[in-house]
Amino acid sequence: MNKKDSKSSHIVCIGGGTGTYSLLTGLRQVCNNITVIVSMADTGGSARKELDEFGLLPSSDIRKSLVGLADTQSEEDNLLRELFQYRYNQGTGVKGMTFGNLFLVALTKLLGSQLKAIEKAGQILRIKGRVLPVSLDRVDLVAEYENGLIIKGEHLIDEPKHDSDLQIIKLSTTPTAKVYPPVLDAIKGANMIILGPGGLYTTLIANLVIDGVCKAIAKSSAKKVHIMNLMTEHGQTHKLSASGHIKVIEKHLGENVIDYVLINAGRIPKDILEKYQTAHGQPVCNDLTNNEQFQVINTNLLFPKEVKRVSGDMLKRSLIRHDPKKLAKEIIKLL
Repeated sequence: MNKKDSKSSHIVCIGGGTGTYSLLTGLRQVCNNITVIVSMADTGGSARKELDEFGLLPSSDIRKSLVGLADTQSEEDNLLRELFQYRYNQGTGVKGMTFGNLFLVALTKLLGSQLKAIEKAGQILRIKGRVLPVSLDRVDLVAEYENGLIIKGEHLIDEPKHDSDLQIIKLSTTPTAKVYPPVLDAIKGANMIILGPGGLYTTLIANLVIDGVCKAIAKSSAKKVHIMNLMTEHGQTHKLSASGHIKVIEKHLGENVIDYVLINAGRIPKDILEKYQTAHGQPVCNDLTNNEQFQVINTNLLFPKEVKRVSGDMLKRSLIRHDPKKLAKEIIKLL
């Protein structure tokens, strides 16, 4: 596919969080028509304030996706992106929150609609595409574990206080949620659908458990690509191999839906691995082989520098990320 064709292709990314942000910062350089579908079930950090104090759906994943798609042609563009990502490290009530989240709250109050606020923020940031909430319903994630334990709330699943060696066997929402109709239209009109990277359950499967999403993906004629996470997550995917990740996704999507799996072959520095050991994280073991179901692309996708913690950030974050340019390069090959 030539550069002109890739620019006009419609790519749908399903996920949210820092993994999707990394993907988008690369994709926006090679494609002008990107739709991002994000979960609205976040309950950690500033999300709780937005839910309880402002009565709004959480916007952190929305904000990250908007910034990931934002234009970067000028110094002013880059300053605006940095402003949206700025996190307050002091101040009663705002410590730990980002300017972008507060901006979206204020814009929602002015325009009378969270959807209008997301659209207007996209215009202000001059994004290359659009960002869609998977549902407009307020829900909590509910995880059922192999020993019968039930945990409610995204934050408690993502940063568990229970035995985090336990494997999740089922994820659902309470109450059940209706899919936002434009999400189904976007999936239907896509040339490529990208699943991940990001928290397997709280970021990716959180979208797939919304009624109608999996059926739309399975019916779509688009190429389906899964970007495998770099590391396992204690509480979600402890000791889960690459094939284990795929089995979880296929449990929802069905077999023979995924066409390609991108997995990192780059070497993770020893000092970073040692830091992950304290959180019981380890590189996702690649036990995948090419088969009739999907093609495995095993290549260096690693961003070479450790991600530094931002002052004021209250949540656990990954220390390493996918390299945006490397991801975009491989995606264009598949298109």
